[in-house]
Amino acid sequence: MRHGFIKVAAVTPDIRVADVDYNTEQICKKIREAADKGAKIIVFPELCVTGYTCGDLFTQDILLRKAREAVGRIAACTKEADALVFAGAPLAVDGELYNVAAAFNRGRVLGFTTKSFLPNYGEFYEMRHFYQGPEEARKIRFGSEEVFFGPNLLFVAEEMETLVVSAEICEDVWSPIPPSIHAAREGAVIIANCSASDESVGKDAGRRDLITGQSSKLICGYIYANAGEGESTTDLVFGGHNIIAERGNVLAEGKLFENGVIYAELDIQRINSERRKNTTFQCLKKRTLPQIPFSIQMEDTVLTRVFPSRPFVPDGREEQRQRWEEILTIQSMGLKKRLAHTGAKSAVVGISGGLDSTLALLVTARAFDALGIDRKGITAVTMPCFGTTDRTYKNACKMSLKLGADLREVPIRDAVMQHFKDIGHDPQEHSVTYENAQARERTQVLMDIANETGGMVIGTGDMSELALGWATYNGDHMSMYGVNGSVPKTLVRYLVRYYADTCDDKELRETLYDVLDTPVSPELLPPKDGEIAQKTEDLVGPYELHDFFLYYMVRASYPPEKIYRIAERAFAGEYDGKTIYKWLRIFCWRFFSQQFKRSCLPDGPKVGSVALSPRGDLRMPSDASPAVWMKELDKIGERLSALE
Repeated sequence: MRHGFIKVAAVTPDIRVADVDYNTEQICKKIREAADKGAKIIVFPELCVTGYTCGDLFTQDILLRKAREAVGRIAACTKEADALVFAGAPLAVDGELYNVAAAFNRGRVLGFTTKSFLPNYGEFYEMRHFYQGPEEARKIRFGSEEVFFGPNLLFVAEEMETLVVSAEICEDVWSPIPPSIHAAREGAVIIANCSASDESVGKDAGRRDLITGQSSKLICGYIYANAGEGESTTDLVFGGHNIIAERGNVLAEGKLFENGVIYAELDIQRINSERRKNTTFQCLKKRTLPQIPFSIQMEDTVLTRVFPSRPFVPDGREEQRQRWEEILTIQSMGLKKRLAHTGAKSAVVGISGGLDSTLALLVTARAFDALGIDRKGITAVTMPCFGTTDRTYKNACKMSLKLGADLREVPIRDAVMQHFKDIGHDPQEHSVTYENAQARERTQVLMDIANETGGMVIGTGDMSELALGWATYNGDHMSMYGVNGSVPKTLVRYLVRYYADTCDDKELRETLYDVLDTPVSPELLPPKDGEIAQKTEDLVGPYELHDFFLYYMVRASYPPEKIYRIAERAFAGEYDGKTIYKWLRIFCWRFFSQQFKRSCLPDGPKVGSVALSPRGDLRMPSDASPAVWMKELDKIGERLSALE
């Protein structure tokens, strides 16, 4: 369970209706199989001990006696299984019959969760056979022990107090106020659902939406085990549609009409972190639900879970196109409001021929279109200096003219040379002073042109640069509205490509494609043989790695060791462990040391779930120490050195 990962399973066993002995054998077989594969929580369908479709056979005493014996046999078979197991069974208590999810661990029955909502409509008629579960749990005698019986039982791992599991049964989750809501508010981070939901056309999509929605709303992991082939087909067909979801995302899903087992690793650490952040998710201060201890061995969970290497990029071409359009709209609508509110007569964009300034110009053009004003009000300023190449210069000019902006060229070489003379800096010394003097001169030019035209300077810097502090303080760091401030570098590239792909102007499209092929560079050092000499990713590291680190550190609150672990999986075949470690260490150090730049950011629209605005998502002191993070990274470095 290192880093909070725990392997879970949803199982649809082969059963025979009313053949309790056969069903028990199959359940025990699957328990052993899932436990051998490392599953620590194993969930079976509703009433799987007997079969859900027994109908009036549920009134037969012999069936109920066999079911009770079967619960004891299943408990015995969990003695050697290192897992918490839930399986559905009928249970007679005080002369009444209940639909329950029995919980097993280490050879014992821990409790019986009762079904709260009994469907009695359409194809369902459970009230014919079962009583609704009690409103509150109580203890009943089962065999030689007293166990809890009722709704919302909380099963708490003795070895990991943050691992709290609760169960509900099928219709419970379809009800207006599912029992899992109360359980989650009292600390349950995993909900198990023993279900028997039959199939009809399109029902699987609704079921998937329901389970993912519940896991999102409750900020939890949800294990849904459904009845499948083996149930009676007199009137219904059951498809074994199993689902494991976490915080609104499907981690694993069974194929319809195929009995079997699905596995996934739930991230308990991430769930608890998200709950702490979400102040609308209030845990109850007064504990009212029974807490029942269970035991599992603490061991390293082998990960099979997929972590996308580009977490900001959605899967699927159509979903991507919708996302890119939405982001461009958010950016342009934010700028539209700011231009209208300030009464600005122009928008001034410093255009370099690089990706960030290209995106800022495209967004500004959209904002002007939304305002219904002439794009000639956009002043695109190119400011060539020591490092400017013909390629970026020509691309900057071409796209500005093709977009209908007013192009102005302001060479800054002489002004910067005069500045070097004023401060006594040797122009042959290509230091930080040499570089930043150019960036600050460009910002001064833009600000003064904005004053001259009655306009505002549109910031071009992206979120990845802000995370790393890869911006000149009071240079490209400053603007009057930063449209790219919450767009990571990996997305900047996708957005520019999307604009190019959907552009009707062939010359503009080809220019944008060439911008995409140009190495990322601030162009502050003289070129070599006419080519860009200063490549950002050679200096600060690959942005695809840094964006991965940014997402999981800020959005998921993962510690460095966990980020490193999943990065090795996500970038397998692209970067080795030593390379990942090198850039992760640089990322963490720069993230802390450069917070002072983020503490005074200009306004800009938030477009996604990660943002660094000091007024919004990241309220971090500028002098916070990275010591704890760096010490954990040191341990990773020591392990890597030992392997050499």
